Amino acid sequence: DLNYTNVTMQDYNDKDESWAIILSTLIKATIMGAIIIAAIFGNLLVIVSVMRHRKLRIITNYFVVSLAFADMLVALAVMTFNASVQLTGKWMFGPFMCDAWNSLDVYFSTASILHLCCISVDRYYAIVKPLRYPIKMTKRVVAIMLLSTWIAPAVISFVPILCGWYTTHEHQEFRNENPDICHFKVTAIYAVVSSLISFWIPCTIMVFTYLAIFREAIRQEKQLHSRMGNQMLLNNSSRDCNGDTLGSSGGSSKALALNEVGLHSTPTKDRNIIKMKREHKAARTLGIIMGTFILCWLPFFLWYVIVSVCGEEACPTPEIVVSTLFWIGYFNSTLNPIIYAYFNRDFREAFKNTIQCAFCSLCRRPPSDLESLEVRRPSLRYDERTRSIYSETYLKHIDRRRSSEVGSSL
Repeated sequence: DLNYTNVTMQDYNDKDESWAIILSTLIKATIMGAIIIAAIFGNLLVIVSVMRHRKLRIITNYFVVSLAFADMLVALAVMTFNASVQLTGKWMFGPFMCDAWNSLDVYFSTASILHLCCISVDRYYAIVKPLRYPIKMTKRVVAIMLLSTWIAPAVISFVPILCGWYTTHEHQEFRNENPDICHFKVTAIYAVVSSLISFWIPCTIMVFTYLAIFREAIRQEKQLHSRMGNQMLLNNSSRDCNGDTLGSSGGSSKALALNEVGLHSTPTKDRNIIKMKREHKAARTLGIIMGTFILCWLPFFLWYVIVSVCGEEACPTPEIVVSTLFWIGYFNSTLNPIIYAYFNRDFREAFKNTIQCAFCSLCRRPPSDLESLEVRRPSLRYDERTRSIYSETYLKHIDRRRSSEVGSSL
């Protein structure tokens, strides 16, 4: 009877363990499947929306589309293999595919951050040096930058990994003897060099460029608020002076008209203001994307360098921690379309129209005119906050031109 009781209790324990394993597998499959599907369709939505809407076809969004394509390939070619390992507990595709998978992982991760580095340089010239932007960021330069972001990562991914330069001879023998295990064990030299090229150097460039962008925005805002205050004081003093000396004569009307030129909106000013405001919004959105990327990948690269330098024996890491670090980094590929939709109104409108086209009218609905939506928005009217996006030189040129036009008309 005692033996029967022990066997029965062991059976119950085995069943509980099996149910726990099944439940854990289902939870992991649900989470990883949701991340993969959201990354694929979210980035595909970005690509299709930019293709369908003319207003989104600007130079910065060339980089955004290319980044979305890289993120979508991360989901298709990298996340799927990692999910299979997490769910089955083994590698089922052989040693060559293990090297190919590791190469794709390094390649697309590096390509993503190089895209963000190019975007930060594009925003730097658009906001800090707007007069040089059309000269520096031509379509030819953008094409060369995009080509470089897709070719350069191969130097630290496919070449050293497929040639076996990234790891030790002992690990190569271990992999040949255990084809169902695919661990990315690298030498300290490869870990330092690859992390510098694919993360630390580009991130340093991005941080400094965005710091310069934010400093320039603050400087312009202070100068232009001061300018607006001086204009209002001059306008009020002119009104008082003209009211005392000229009364209701024609000269009073001319003086008031000249003094009010800098304070009133014109269609040309409004269009330029909307354009520059859109660039600042794009810089803010892409700055959030950059920050999210660093937060997602910084823990992984810290662990990657530390463990590779000090060794797995001296710095052991639980397998669950390693898997979590990988998937936090992968999750960044899912977050970018969500950031676009939440922080950028143009992308939000384009996403809505594209989804309506796909699910409601079976692609018979033409692309929405985002320009007309822009005109109807009261938040884009000319005010003190929107004026802060101009450079001092540009405002002087606009005011000088408008004053001469009003003077000639009077």
